[in-house]
Amino acid sequence: MARTWLSIRVDLIAGHGEELWPRPGRLFAAARSHTFAQLATAIDDAFARWDRSHLHEFTRADGYRLGIPSGEDWDPDHLLDYERVTLGRLSLGEQFAYVFDFGDNWQHLCTVRPRRIDPLQTLGIVPDHPLPYFGWGDIPDQYRRRWDSDDGESPPPRKPKHPHLPPLLRDWGEGLPSSLRRRSARQRVPCPMRKGLRHEWRRTSAPRGGLGARTVR
Repeated sequence: MARTWLSIRVDLIAGHGEELWPRPGRLFAAARSHTFAQLATAIDDAFARWDRSHLHEFTRADGYRLGIPSGEDWDPDHLLDYERVTLGRLSLGEQFAYVFDFGDNWQHLCTVRPRRIDPLQTLGIVPDHPLPYFGWGDIPDQYRRRWDSDDGESPPPRKPKHPHLPPLLRDWGEGLPSSLRRRSARQRVPCPMRKGLRHEWRRTSAPRGGLGARTVR
């Protein structure tokens, strides 16, 4: 396949009242037929936005913005429907901005890289929407929560002495009752290395005194 797709670099500049440095970022492969709405979804996926009930928009250097049309917008004449405008309007080397959540103001700098790419060569597939193919940096939670009940004021919970994890992996289940450790244990089954036998993962029932295993033919 020819090198017809755009490679778009997206750097997360700031959000939630903080400037980020070093800036986390992602590289996206995108067809010129994809829309700005599809690029917005890809960016929000890649930057782990789990609450999408926020306004968001792109801003280009010519002053036009691309987002959800609204008659109540402060400048509706310069707000284009991002579901109808494709990335084919972008030029190589062009820079534009993306803002997610006008309250917390997550700001991104988007840069169209100078060379087009082949999606098959870069991604291994030809998707129907933009996809990231490279990335770096720590992605912050969109509300800056560090644990599930973080209210922004309370100290973080103490790490428990025992993780209380179900025994689904080899290193899990420490500190749990032996009966719970045995139940539904998943382990690697040792098999003799001879013709007709192989190593295989099996869910086994454990006899009294330890985890059970069996040879798989």
